[in-house]
Amino acid sequence: MSRARSSRSGAGTIPPPTGAPVTESLPIVRLRHPWRAVFAVVLVLALAGFVVDAAQRSAYGWEYVGTYVFDKRISAAALVTLQLTVYSMAIGVVLGLALAVMRLSPNPVVKSVAWLYLWVFRGTPVYVQLVFWGLFSLIYPQIVLGVPWTDLHIALDLAFMQNAFLIAVLGLALNEAAYMAEIVRAGLLSVDDGQEEAATALGMSWWHSMTRIVIPQAMRVIIPPTGNEVVSMLKTTSLVAAIPLTTDLYGVARDISAVTYTPVPLLIVASLWYLLFTSVLMIGQHFLEKRFSRGTGPRRPQNHRRARTLALSAAANARHDGGDE
Repeated sequence: MSRARSSRSGAGTIPPPTGAPVTESLPIVRLRHPWRAVFAVVLVLALAGFVVDAAQRSAYGWEYVGTYVFDKRISAAALVTLQLTVYSMAIGVVLGLALAVMRLSPNPVVKSVAWLYLWVFRGTPVYVQLVFWGLFSLIYPQIVLGVPWTDLHIALDLAFMQNAFLIAVLGLALNEAAYMAEIVRAGLLSVDDGQEEAATALGMSWWHSMTRIVIPQAMRVIIPPTGNEVVSMLKTTSLVAAIPLTTDLYGVARDISAVTYTPVPLLIVASLWYLLFTSVLMIGQHFLEKRFSRGTGPRRPQNHRRARTLALSAAANARHDGGDE
């Protein structure tokens, strides 16, 4: 008898407790936000006005934008920028992982060395670091390693440090490693210690527990800020002129604008290529987050409200059925 009454109660209504008078369900009235609609209309009109004005303003030089956006020099420079981003992030992620493990080490010396690295590279501007690495081969033309007070030594020539592209990758990677270390450390700390303890109790080694239990769960926390770091790295490559390296996207666009006296159109061309790469990276980040977020609870506010409504309905039905029985 209780089940029949429970099934007749609508999915969106909560039946009254036992002994309470039966009342009709009240209609749901959505809260209106008139000023929100007004603000949205103002934003759309402002954006439309800016687009119309920019299309008619000759200072932007749209004819030069169309001429140089697919220029071979710009395309080659865009490839160099992409290579700088990929190589620097790959090295930065590996070094950051090593530094994160060092920060979590119980050895105070190892932990202090990692902390000192993060303090230096996070506390100084990346532009200053790139200038320093550009002058590194002048400060240290070679490095001599050997045993003191003996003739046993070996000299390492640092002539390869005069390669501007290599210096740019090294400087960007060393700076990025400091930030990736904190991201990875935060991700590892977000996983409960009981997960690793359970894996150890099941006879799994440290490597298997980290790669199969801890890291897959930590990736849900690591991926979003890492995606932001990749996008930031893409834009930070414009600072390699400090080395100097002028074959990147911004450097080539700046050199062309210096000859053609069209700085604004070339800035727009460089921005379009940056926006293209950024859009692709954001799409990839979205799918990675979606994959590693499988099995987690809903995060959207409307899902929270719907889940809360269903939970209250289920609880009320349970109380109602229990009272009838």
